[in-house]
Amino acid sequence: MSSSSITSWEGFNLNKQLRTAIEEAGFQRPTEVQQRCIPPVSGGQEVIGIAQTGTGKTAAYLIPILLKLNYHQRPGPRALVLCPTKELAVQIEAHAKALAKYTDLKIVALYGGVGPKSQLEQLAQGVDLLVSTPGRFLELYTRQAITTKAIRQLVIDEADRMMDMGFRPQLRKVFEVLPPKRQNLLFSATLPAKVEELANDFITFPVKVEVTPAASTPDQVEQWVYPVPNLRTKINLLEYLMANPEFNRVMVFTRTKEVANNVMQFLERKKFGPVRVIHSNKAQNTRINAMNEFKEGKLRVLVSTDVSARGIDVANVSHVINFDMPLQYEDYVHRIGRTGRAFKTGVAISFATEADRFHVRKIEELTRHKIRHQSLPAGVAVEETSREEAQQLARELDRQKRLADPEFKGAFHERRK
Repeated sequence: MSSSSITSWEGFNLNKQLRTAIEEAGFQRPTEVQQRCIPPVSGGQEVIGIAQTGTGKTAAYLIPILLKLNYHQRPGPRALVLCPTKELAVQIEAHAKALAKYTDLKIVALYGGVGPKSQLEQLAQGVDLLVSTPGRFLELYTRQAITTKAIRQLVIDEADRMMDMGFRPQLRKVFEVLPPKRQNLLFSATLPAKVEELANDFITFPVKVEVTPAASTPDQVEQWVYPVPNLRTKINLLEYLMANPEFNRVMVFTRTKEVANNVMQFLERKKFGPVRVIHSNKAQNTRINAMNEFKEGKLRVLVSTDVSARGIDVANVSHVINFDMPLQYEDYVHRIGRTGRAFKTGVAISFATEADRFHVRKIEELTRHKIRHQSLPAGVAVEETSREEAQQLARELDRQKRLADPEFKGAFHERRK
C-alpha cells in the first residue's frame, strides 16, 4: 500500500495509546501531509515537508516520533523540535502532550521571555521530547542543563520563519552539539532559497513531500480584498463587518503594535468583544493567556501583529481580517491559514489602500491565486484622507514606481541645487 493511499488511521500500525489519543483529539482521518509523511518518518528516512499552515503537519512528525519514543527513558531527551517563536513552542508542546496523554512520555517546552527556573526544574525531572526555540536551547545547554547524547531525531519546524528571523547561525551551533547519527526532519510552509540552503546544511538524501505548491493558500479559504482610501475608512469597514454576528471568532492582523493597540481599543469601545491584543511588547504569559482564551472560545476577537501568525492553532476561526497588508508576502499565507483549518472553511478579508494594491499583486504572484476584489458596502462611510496620510501614500507610491523604473522621478525626489 502506498503512503498516499493510506486514508484512515488503521493503516499506520499505531499503538493503542496513540490511536485512542488521536480519536479523542477529533482527528477523523489523516490529512494529505500526514498520509505522505508518517510512513517515511516512521521508517527512519529524512524528510523535507512543504505544506501550508493548517494542513496537520505538526501531527505529521509528532505521531511517528511519539511512536518511536514509546515510553519514558532517562538520561535525557531523545527527540528535539526547534521552532522560531515562544507561541509556536507552547502550541507544539500542547499538541504533543495531547497525543501522548496515554503514555508516560515527558514533554518539555523551552523558550525565552520568562525566567528559566521552572524550565530547569522540568529538565531535571527528565524529558523525552524537547520543544525549544534555538536561543533558549543554547542558553540552557551552555549551563549544562541539557544532555544531547541521546537525541536521535531532530525537527526544524517553520523553517522559512527561522530564516526570516535570522536563526541560521544559532541553528548551526545547535547542529554542532547534537550526535551526528540522527534522523533529520524539516517542515516549512514555503521553500525559499534560504530554506533549501539550510536543508543542505544538515539533511542528506531526504524524501521531499510537497503537499501543495510552495506558498499556496488553502483552497477552503475564501479570499476577498476591499479597496479603502485611508485609515479612517478602514475603521469604518471593520465596524461594518463586526456588526455581522457571523464574524464570531475573528483574528485581525496589523502591521504595527501601535495600530494593533488602537484597533483593540476601538473594538472594545464599540462593544464588539470580548477582545484581546498580542504583540512583542506584551509579556509572554499575557500572550499565552490571550491565545488560550481565544482557543477556548472566551474571546470573539484576537488582534495581533505577525508575532502569532504561526503560533496559534484554533479549529473554528470564522474570519481573518488583514487590517494592514503584510510586507513579508509569505506572512499572508500564514495569516490566512489561521482559518479554514482541518477541513473547515473560512474567509480571509484584506483591506487595501491604493499603495497596498502593489502588495496584493505581489501576493497573488507568490500564491498563484487571484484574490477576489469586492466593492465597499454601501453602509461604509468613506472618509477624507488627511494631509499627512496622503503624503505617506504618495511617498509609498513613488517608491513602488521607482522599484519598477529606476529612472522614475516622483513627487518627493530631491531637487537639484
